Amino acid sequence: MKHAALAAKNAPLLRNRMLRHVLLPLIVTWLCATAVMLGVAQDFTGRVFDRTLLDHAYALSSRLQMQADGELKLDLSEQELETVLYEPVEMVVYSILSSIGQPLLGVDLQDAFLPSYFQEYRYGYLYYAGRSMRSIALRQSIGDKKFFVVVAHTTQARNHMVQRLMWFGSLPIFLMLIPLTIWLWDRIERDLQPLAQLHDALLVRDAKDLSPLEVATTSREVEQVGKALNDLIDRLDRNIALQREFAGNVAHELRTPLAGIKAMAEFGLAGQDSAVQREQLSQIVTSTERAARLVNQLLDLAMLDEDQVTLHIVDVDMAELVRQMVLRHLDKADAHGVDLGAQGLDESEALGSWVQADTALVTGLLDNLIDNALRYGGDTVTVAVAVNLQTKMCSISVEDDGPGIPASVRTAMMQRWTQGDDGELLGQGAGLGLFLVARYARLLGSHLQLDSGEGGRGLKASVWLPSVVKQ
Repeated sequence: MKHAALAAKNAPLLRNRMLRHVLLPLIVTWLCATAVMLGVAQDFTGRVFDRTLLDHAYALSSRLQMQADGELKLDLSEQELETVLYEPVEMVVYSILSSIGQPLLGVDLQDAFLPSYFQEYRYGYLYYAGRSMRSIALRQSIGDKKFFVVVAHTTQARNHMVQRLMWFGSLPIFLMLIPLTIWLWDRIERDLQPLAQLHDALLVRDAKDLSPLEVATTSREVEQVGKALNDLIDRLDRNIALQREFAGNVAHELRTPLAGIKAMAEFGLAGQDSAVQREQLSQIVTSTERAARLVNQLLDLAMLDEDQVTLHIVDVDMAELVRQMVLRHLDKADAHGVDLGAQGLDESEALGSWVQADTALVTGLLDNLIDNALRYGGDTVTVAVAVNLQTKMCSISVEDDGPGIPASVRTAMMQRWTQGDDGELLGQGAGLGLFLVARYARLLGSHLQLDSGEGGRGLKASVWLPSVVKQ
């Protein structure tokens, strides 16, 4: 409990997690959009400034002339050259290179990227005077003389323009995230308020108060949580009611045999006749057996109610098990004057009477059915086993020739604490036998069926289990 409380204390708040799950994708999206915007800004800005470089290169090449000695001359004065290469911010330089890259005019820009044979011009970057510059090399020729016109300028203006585009494009979106975060915080806080109210209501609620919780209908999720809690409270209420009913029934059912044992013991002690004392001792044994049987049934019922039954499915020889159960109840049958027998054992063994089941459950099932038949049946009780090769099922049934159970109340007789008229008249049993058998059958994947016996007399209780073919 202490570790659970510590873990709950250290667990992150749902509000913070929800906010993080919403904002994190938004921030990642903003970063991705900023990266895309940076690429677009650099591309468009580069296109504009690169076009200016190309215009400068064409302007210079148009003023180049071939002299008589075969040398190139730039037909521009210094003032005209400054006008042609004018940039308000950038430093612009030029160079005329020979076909093999040797400088002919201007500054030495041999590091420029020259166009290949199939290219007219080529852009690139170079270093001049310790500064990074964007350059263009334009392939030109006058007559047979081929040369390259190289123009380069610094990148301060283009970088500044890219930065401005980035600021104007991404900063407003980032600033919009601030009010969005505040709004999300408030919305999430309000939407989680019903959960906080449920938490507070459960903290202050008395342990005995199992009335439904009031749940706000602000969202479907909150309604589902509230409904689940109310369903749990309802199940707890019904479980506690069953426990109270169980305790009350135990006290009521045990009171009768215990009171009888006490009365007969006192009567036997007061008497002097040994025959009377022997009869009282015999009745004490009978009452003790009844109390022991009731206690066993109550223990089985408690295990079933708590879902504590663990099945151990094995191959069970039903013919042999029925034979053992009949032998176990022979003395009780003789005491009741009942003819107890078995039917179909040899035929079933010949066909294969093995089933897959839990031995303890099948034993408890047969024990309750045979005991009920001996108590409330007639003069004959027959335990039968039959194998159906087509359906691959094995049936076990207990049939008596007693008064039976009317068809209209057979389903009700399989409920707990329900007794027939004979049981109430005799004051025996607690109304648990058939209920336990029905529960055992369901645990084994089958069901209990109650029918009239042969000729419409008595009661026949049957259960079907899947048979197993043994090699």
